[in-house]
Amino acid sequence: MTPAPRSHMLPLLPLDEALERLLAFVGTPLDSEPVRVGDADGRVLAQDVVSALQVPPQDNSAMDGYALRCAEALTPGTELPVSQRIAAGTSGTVLEPGSAARIFTGAPIPPGADAVVMQEDCTALEGGSADDSARARVRINTIPKPGQNIRRAGEDVAHGAVVLTKGVRLGPAALGLAASIGMDRLHVARRPRVALFSTGDELVMPGTVDPAHMPPGVIYNSNRFVLNALLRRMGCVVSDLGTVPDQRAATVLALQEAAHAHDVILTSGGVSVGEEDHVKPAVQTLGTLDLWHVAIKPGKPFAHGRINQAHFMGLPGNPVASLVTFLVLVRPFLLRLQGVPQVSVRPVVARANFTWAKADKRREFLRVRHNPDGGLDLFPNQGSGVLTSVAWGDGLVDNPPGRTIAPGDPVHFISFAELLA
Repeated sequence: MTPAPRSHMLPLLPLDEALERLLAFVGTPLDSEPVRVGDADGRVLAQDVVSALQVPPQDNSAMDGYALRCAEALTPGTELPVSQRIAAGTSGTVLEPGSAARIFTGAPIPPGADAVVMQEDCTALEGGSADDSARARVRINTIPKPGQNIRRAGEDVAHGAVVLTKGVRLGPAALGLAASIGMDRLHVARRPRVALFSTGDELVMPGTVDPAHMPPGVIYNSNRFVLNALLRRMGCVVSDLGTVPDQRAATVLALQEAAHAHDVILTSGGVSVGEEDHVKPAVQTLGTLDLWHVAIKPGKPFAHGRINQAHFMGLPGNPVASLVTFLVLVRPFLLRLQGVPQVSVRPVVARANFTWAKADKRREFLRVRHNPDGGLDLFPNQGSGVLTSVAWGDGLVDNPPGRTIAPGDPVHFISFAELLA
């Protein structure tokens, strides 16, 4: 006889549907603030950046060499007097007919010149001092073509062009681009303020108890460090509230404190329905709660709610489950909260060098790493508490429900480098 389902057991929600629901809770992204370009790395742009100039501002040389008229160097070995010397940061004069200009990388092309021949294809004459334009001559050993080694005005950035689009997460190249058009400040989304705490009487902090004297049933709190680092990589300002004991009153008090002046409350542990899981009823006492069982492995239990203006997000307590759930649900939420429109990761197709014989009804995230042959190796223990698997791996295989994997099969690989960028 099949036992009746327990009333607290909820249907498993597909990950894509859970993420869609979660992102719908974001509403209006955080307000913006101006910051100096040098301080904007990792921040999310809140306004388009439009160029008030063109880059380069004028035609300039891509090489050290000689600027000339191609029509005056139609055969290899043509000799020309050097009529002027143009360095970067200076400006030349109209190129005299029948002459060449000694020119350096980044220097403006003199009017009349239509090509630059790099110095390796030239021979300096008249004593070998090609920089002495009063007496120098140069032999052009190749036949130049119009436009060669000339960087055209505006070829990088046109005047009035949108060079950076609202919602982009800024990196070193973007900051350099902003600086190249004269920007000293950028309007970016305010950093999310996140309150973080763990629950569990079994948790102690490293340094408080020597490993040799750990009491039975006690473990070090690794989630506190993992989640703190993940949040900071997402651009958050973190208030670390430590570990909360498994007591209803203490959990309510911690949530009340966390809801003050924070955009998000993030917890690990205590979101299930056991007698010692106090987070769910505590959130419901103070605000609203949606509790989902997401069809992923590891990381089934997940909670979202509101306490005053703060979003509440509850993760499972097992270390790998907590980390994976953060990456696939919390990470995109935090990016969207900062105004990033495209928050999904881009998996790439890779070759499995392992066997995964037991298909699961849930969508699985397997810890793997690349091997020297370009394939993926699987960490042998895929348990939700085995944090070693994540430290060892360089990414996850996103394995659909009901699928087995044989050596040589194509799989979808998601790099930790992208997830943690």
